[in-house]
Amino acid sequence: MLELSHVHKVYRVGAFGGARLRAVRDVSLTVEPGKVVSLIGESGSGKSTIGKMVLGLTGVSAGSIVFDGQDVSRIRGFSARKEYYRRVQGVFQDPFSSFNPIFKADRVFAMIRSSYFPGMSDADWKQRVLDVIGTVRLDPDNVLNKYPHQLSGGQLQRLLIARALLLDIRLLVADEIISMLDASTRIDVLNLLVDLKERGLGILFVTHDLSLGNYVSDRSVILRKGAIAEMGPTRRVFENPCTPTAATCSRAFPRCTAPGPRWTRSWPRIRPRTWICPPSPRATTPHRWSRSRRTTSSASTRADPGAGPHRVSTGPAPATSTGSDEYRAVPEQ
Repeated sequence: MLELSHVHKVYRVGAFGGARLRAVRDVSLTVEPGKVVSLIGESGSGKSTIGKMVLGLTGVSAGSIVFDGQDVSRIRGFSARKEYYRRVQGVFQDPFSSFNPIFKADRVFAMIRSSYFPGMSDADWKQRVLDVIGTVRLDPDNVLNKYPHQLSGGQLQRLLIARALLLDIRLLVADEIISMLDASTRIDVLNLLVDLKERGLGILFVTHDLSLGNYVSDRSVILRKGAIAEMGPTRRVFENPCTPTAATCSRAFPRCTAPGPRWTRSWPRIRPRTWICPPSPRATTPHRWSRSRRTTSSASTRADPGAGPHRVSTGPAPATSTGSDEYRAVPEQ
């Protein structure tokens, strides 16, 4: 479906554009229907530049990007680009910058209708909108007719995904779409991408988070300084890296495994001791506490949360007892 072949991107930098910065170096990859390909790399590795070239937002310096047999870099004219965006859409990192704050958030749906479905009836369009909102797991009553500031970042991000789904797209470029979301909504968006993948949608997932790429992708492409350091099935890349860059990423990837040899040191067991607690101004005699035997008293007791696994008495001492002013508590066995 999507094929990048020896793609390069060079920017002119400097005061008069005399210097050149090579952002992407000889990148070749493919994205098939129903598959998720993750572009993983540090900041400045060129992953977002690749996404922009796929979307036609920036030109290609060398190489070719082919989608369904059509060279994306050679698309010219408004009509040709409009037809291309009917099949390919992108969702970006900051959902708030994608909405005009003076208009309601669902205005993006009306813009899609006026551009691509001008002849559709109101009833059919309303049902189409409700269907895609349900697909992205949103409640229409909570998101429609609302301004962007009235919605959360996760809701806005899913509205943008719903906007893309209105066009029956075949490829989605997801550029850091969950990096600005909190942990409670990240998993919802990731599960949504998995559902879209199962429907046959191809996804180019751009991220710098190794765990996210491992969770959602079928193939992983690790970038370094604009070039591909390693590429292959996600499990193989992380479990059996073949390059130093991939090996470094693999070691940084969190895993729930048994601890290594350096964590197997056995520490000597410390026997419980009797802790001396400071005297309470309300009591003048010691009270000993244990699980098997406790001093009978009408005084109230409570656990001291800062003193460890033992209990101390805070009530007055019985009238018949005598002793020193210190408290002595026995840890629970």
